[in-house]
Amino acid sequence: MGEYSLILRTQTFSPVRWGVRDVQRVGRAGRGGHRGSRGIGADTARAFAGQGARVAVLGRDRAALDQVAADIGGLGLVADVTDLAAIEDARRRVEDGLGPVTILCAFAGGGIARPGPTADMTVEEWHSVVDGNLTSTFLTVKSFLPGMLERGAGSIVTMSSSAGRLPSNLPGASPSLGNPWGAPVAYEAAKAGVQAFSRHVAAEAGPRGVRVNCVAPAAIRTERTARLMPPDMRDAVAAMHPLGRIGETSDVADAALFLASDRSAWLTGLTIDVAGGRIML
Repeated sequence: MGEYSLILRTQTFSPVRWGVRDVQRVGRAGRGGHRGSRGIGADTARAFAGQGARVAVLGRDRAALDQVAADIGGLGLVADVTDLAAIEDARRRVEDGLGPVTILCAFAGGGIARPGPTADMTVEEWHSVVDGNLTSTFLTVKSFLPGMLERGAGSIVTMSSSAGRLPSNLPGASPSLGNPWGAPVAYEAAKAGVQAFSRHVAAEAGPRGVRVNCVAPAAIRTERTARLMPPDMRDAVAAMHPLGRIGETSDVADAALFLASDRSAWLTGLTIDVAGGRIML
């Protein structure tokens, strides 16, 4: 399950590679294992910074934020991305420090639920996962979208999962989890909700110059998954993907860079499955 809630802000991509000028990007780095200092969120921040972007990272863990900010020469702000007031305060601080935000990467994730039967999930677990993945995405977009609409330009990238595409409790679908239940039902529902939310906002904001797209990774190799998965399990997971390997964080970062750039200027409402062929829609 994703454990990232990453907000970044970028300025000035190399126009030769990505065709983007004067770009601001906001993402979120948040709760759980890697908290954006490692893994998808952090590597996406580094990828944007590597293109000459100015980046701000928002999340809960000060040490993790400081590490990423130091790596990229960016801004790290502590905030709870399930709290609108905290996000609004962070947005004002980003805009004061770096200027208007034109690219928003809302990479939310978190929650306390564990795989198991739907009937056994508590209401607390359900709300924890839905708030950590879906509500946090809504609140982040709610805060940054008005400025984009006012300026008539912007690109938003959200984070879903292959679990939002395909039930992970199908027979043989989840050897990475080591159990027959797959991802928690709240996680699958929340990540599917992120895709629907992204399409709705894309249709709403497109006429005013703002694009919204989504990335949906499958199994991605991070420090956490490398630590938790024994070699035989990693081989089983790799075999589930037609391209024959587990994804890398750079695979997701590159997809986000593409969606944020002018190279995807006529794409909106799209979910890109960064899944090695595991999902084909």
